[in-house]
Amino acid sequence: MDCDIKIANVSNFYGRPVYYINKPIPLMGHIAFGLIDRGTNIIQVRPITTCFHNCIFCSVDSGPNSKFRISEYMVNEEWLFEWIKNIASIKNNDIEVLIDGVGEPIMHPKIIKLISLIKKIPNVYSIAIETHGGSLSLPLAKKLNQAGLNRINLSIDSYNQEKARFLTGVEWYNSTKILKVAAEILKETNIDVILTPVVIPEENEEEIKYLIEWAKENKAGSKINYPTGVLIQKFEIHHFGRKPKKIKVWSWQRFYSWLKYLEKEYDYKLLVKPEELGFKKSIKIEEPFHVNDKIKIKIIGIGWLKNEYLGVDENCMRVISVISNEKINGLNIKAKIIRDKDNIFVAKI
Repeated sequence: MDCDIKIANVSNFYGRPVYYINKPIPLMGHIAFGLIDRGTNIIQVRPITTCFHNCIFCSVDSGPNSKFRISEYMVNEEWLFEWIKNIASIKNNDIEVLIDGVGEPIMHPKIIKLISLIKKIPNVYSIAIETHGGSLSLPLAKKLNQAGLNRINLSIDSYNQEKARFLTGVEWYNSTKILKVAAEILKETNIDVILTPVVIPEENEEEIKYLIEWAKENKAGSKINYPTGVLIQKFEIHHFGRKPKKIKVWSWQRFYSWLKYLEKEYDYKLLVKPEELGFKKSIKIEEPFHVNDKIKIKIIGIGWLKNEYLGVDENCMRVISVISNEKINGLNIKAKIIRDKDNIFVAKI
């Protein structure tokens, strides 16, 4: 095979190995790291998978208490930049880079450098990052601002200290401090802050009302002309996510009805269309493989979840998650693609 590469084990995170992803490993194909293109002008960038929160509703089972993960990944920032630059040039229109992930993106040790590199790409008009805010501070925000960050999507789910700590699953989480820092960021930097709480039925509905008041008072979203400063998320059950006992899942109808009620009560826009947030259709990166294709894959390391391995196709175009109950690390195999949506690939022997 031409793609004769390996991933490096650089550290561990609560007993799980952290693998370092560097050139020439492809940065498209995996849900947990690299780049994701969904056919819009938004490029999702995932630099790291680790997280120091244990949110009780986490859709990707992140944090120290993860039950399903067997490894974590961290990507070289310069290799990420090369891929972002290439994908942005193919799309050839105004691009927003959204740094998000299946963990806490700010944990990447070179996050400042990564943002400063992305800022150099000519057709990137906006850089945003998602964070739960546990490590957010004004000095860090000023460095992010200097590097070129435009927006922080702050996933804070309660103003109440006790409730916030319960929801994040860690006793040190300080929601009062985080909101204070967020207000300072709005006042002292060019970065805008958008609150992105998840509504957990019968847990934080009342707390979200306070977050709306906070956004109104601090004019969240006004720097980037967003139609709102609060983007409320609906709690959903995911196969490898966490589902706290006794928590009911709302229907979409009930969720939207609740948002309409809040809009009227607080005279504040909460129902927002994607195009109002800058989403546009764009060139979609071509998928080199499709479901039922049988391809040659080199297994370069253990996977993200149990019974998974990390593989690369023979032409080094994509990384592929390979499902196997048998040990196949280091082998060259032939497998069938069983998932291909959005250039995210899963294969099975």
